[in-house]
Amino acid sequence: MVNDLAKLQGAWTPSVQTWPSGSPASASAWAGMEDTALFAIPVAAVLVGRGEFVAAGILVLAASALDMLDGALARATRRATDFGSVFDAVADRVSEAAVLFGLLVYFGEIGRTEDQQLTFVAVVASLLVSYIRARAEIVGVELREGLLSRAPRVLLISAGLILEPYWDVWESSVHIMLWVLVLMSTLTAAQRLVLVWLKTRWETRDEA
Repeated sequence: MVNDLAKLQGAWTPSVQTWPSGSPASASAWAGMEDTALFAIPVAAVLVGRGEFVAAGILVLAASALDMLDGALARATRRATDFGSVFDAVADRVSEAAVLFGLLVYFGEIGRTEDQQLTFVAVVASLLVSYIRARAEIVGVELREGLLSRAPRVLLISAGLILEPYWDVWESSVHIMLWVLVLMSTLTAAQRLVLVWLKTRWETRDEA
């Protein structure tokens, strides 16, 4: 009886240990989520350009959720690589810019110049937030702090798009979203620059 239990335990343990990294099902699921997330963003950008904000906002939320699951599954299946990390970061920036570019197209077609200008500034400010972190990490400064990191930005953009047809208070929800995105992204960029300065300043003092 003891020998039988030992055999069963020996047969079960390897299967539990090897499933996360070796299962074809997990590998195909990982690839499927990645492809779906990458495909959803261009579709969302086109929908935004056509003024179909609710569908676009839902797609942005879904793609972001799949992107987070993709990262978690990649780590769980031990498929995370340095290139994958860089590619994921680049895809995040491109996806955010693509959706905002859709807004540029839409506002251009209906002649809302102020919102076009806001959208352009929002793109620059959002990219600057991520760029400062990337440059900080190059010089060896870990920088995860920030008033408006990627996840809150995605939620903000999605909420602004989804609420647009139903919002009847003051300005449109997209207009308000753009102002909040511009102001908070600018403040976050400034905050991160100050943090990098402080961290490098203390490191220089420690070396001295």
